Amino acid sequence: MTLISRRNFALSALATTTLSACGNGIGGSGASVIDARADSTLTFMYNNYPGTRDLAGKASGMLVMPVVTEAGLGIGGSFGRGALRIGQTTVDYYSAAAASAGLQIGAQQYSTVLFFMTEQSLTDFRRASGWAAGADIEYALNSTGETLRAETTTSLAPVIAVVFAQAGFRAGATIEGTKYTRIIP
Repeated sequence: MTLISRRNFALSALATTTLSACGNGIGGSGASVIDARADSTLTFMYNNYPGTRDLAGKASGMLVMPVVTEAGLGIGGSFGRGALRIGQTTVDYYSAAAASAGLQIGAQQYSTVLFFMTEQSLTDFRRASGWAAGADIEYALNSTGETLRAETTTSLAPVIAVVFAQAGFRAGATIEGTKYTRIIP
């Protein structure tokens, strides 16, 4: 049996976060890389959660974040890059960064797609210098596409966030806010 000290655990968590960040769009990713990852993410989402096709058809636009990496040990954070799509066209690129504090431990990666269900919510997002996810966003975290479809297609929320493809482990209770900022890849 191996005894893991807090220092070794913290160093392991830092190394894991650093290495996992290499695949989330932090290192060496231009527009073509982000677009390719966004295409792959949408294909995965549509194949595994068929109800999201209807949601996409009703949305004014979608922010596709292919990989968001999140880690925390008391204090945590997350980061990812993605593409804003209107129809099939990428119109802008964004980063998502979050900080959190509370009882937490672990690291994970996941994909998320923000569906802007009204023209006004999309316009507000695009005009903001930095947009923070707030009370007008509804999260859909279900593991089955049919349940996801039933809940999200009847929602009246101006923005719906679908979170899927989680990998890793993170546990705890935190206070967190995510800020989306336009970038030039």
